[in-house]
Amino acid sequence: MTPRTCTRTALVAALLLAVTALPATTATAADTSHVEGRLPSGATYMMDVPAAWNGTVLLFSHGYAAGPANPAQDAPDDATKVLLLAKGYALVGSSYATTGWAVTDAVPDQLAALSAFTDRFGAAGRTIAWGRSYGGLVTTAIAERHPDRIDGSIALCGLVQGGVANWNNTLDPVFAIKTLLAPGSDVPLTGLPDQAAATATAGALTAVVESAQTTAAGRARIALAAALHNIPVWNQPTQTRPAATDWDAQQVNQYAAVKGLLNAGFNRRQEAEARAGGNMSWNTGVDYARLLGQSSVRKEVGELYKAADLSLRADLAALNRAPRIGADPAAVEWMRDTSSFTGELAKPQLSVHTIGDALVPVQTESALRRAVTAAGSSALLRQAYVDNAGHCTFSPAEQLAALHTLEVRLTAGRWQGTDPQSLNSRATAADPSTPTRYVSYRPTPYLRPYDLAHPADGPDGR
Repeated sequence: MTPRTCTRTALVAALLLAVTALPATTATAADTSHVEGRLPSGATYMMDVPAAWNGTVLLFSHGYAAGPANPAQDAPDDATKVLLLAKGYALVGSSYATTGWAVTDAVPDQLAALSAFTDRFGAAGRTIAWGRSYGGLVTTAIAERHPDRIDGSIALCGLVQGGVANWNNTLDPVFAIKTLLAPGSDVPLTGLPDQAAATATAGALTAVVESAQTTAAGRARIALAAALHNIPVWNQPTQTRPAATDWDAQQVNQYAAVKGLLNAGFNRRQEAEARAGGNMSWNTGVDYARLLGQSSVRKEVGELYKAADLSLRADLAALNRAPRIGADPAAVEWMRDTSSFTGELAKPQLSVHTIGDALVPVQTESALRRAVTAAGSSALLRQAYVDNAGHCTFSPAEQLAALHTLEVRLTAGRWQGTDPQSLNSRATAADPSTPTRYVSYRPTPYLRPYDLAHPADGPDGR
């Protein structure tokens, strides 16, 4: 069945729904079929198919959903969706059956939504999986574990470092905050029994950080905590981009991001721990002096410590002496098996990141590159970077440029035009009304990488 024969007026769709109990279908003014339905898992799905379908279907995986509201999404944003439909792409995506760290639901639900699309509209000539933020992790899981269902994939601002690495890297800054700014506190950082406990921990440490921000020593220590998460010094589009040596302005920008990390991080950790059956992160064996030496903002930390007349060496020694947090092996195994990656790609993947992302730092791309290189799949991966602050702050033009770049790779059989000039040219051609900011960039190392190609990087600290 072709997409043209599936297009219906709203009236005809309503009549068909009444007599056949099929998923709801409507036709927009642009003559696009819009279908909504429910999967056996309970997840909802949505599809949009233009009358002049170009034969490509885009399977979109949405980002992390924390609350009860969990609508299906089939595009990253409304403006991009309009452009995609105008260019003839079919769109599909599900809600996932549950919210939170829902990869075990998300992957099968996305594949089921894709099957529902095929049943409804026929086989696509090309299928591309893509997703943003947590949806980038879901997309990468589909790419590694179900390559037979897709032709290629795009991860936008994704958690492509995998689950174990993510939770280890979010443990380090809060460990530093508690050790250096609240050394007598008994506030738990892991093993949170419920959301109330998570909220209490976040509130307690936020109050500590707010108090510390009032002194030079406190600000230096907040910067050190930020450095252990590679929080950039420009991380929101509303912030002024600080000068290279304006250490105070840089720290103020990081301070806001640290508070945001505390507010979101503990509640999400508690939900993930509940799924994993325990704490899936550790800092046993971690040398915090070595981590700081690899951080993208280590220079700023040193300068702020000097200005505060505070010993950075002493604080790093205090971190290294402090009692450590061990992981629950079964929880690590669950997170490893569900949410970590081998790097073994069978189909091309393009991964795109903004350089000023505090929530999912751009260094996640280094972790992905490490895994893919170790697996011998580097020819299938390309990475691109957008010069903007914030998490997933891509323009519609930049997102379409990524899509068209992957399409060129799928058609030609080799990567072409992955340099910033070519990407910006494609972006401008796709949508001249929105920004095009691809740049040459090489991220510093991800500080706590963990992937299935490096099994020695385990909770024993080796």
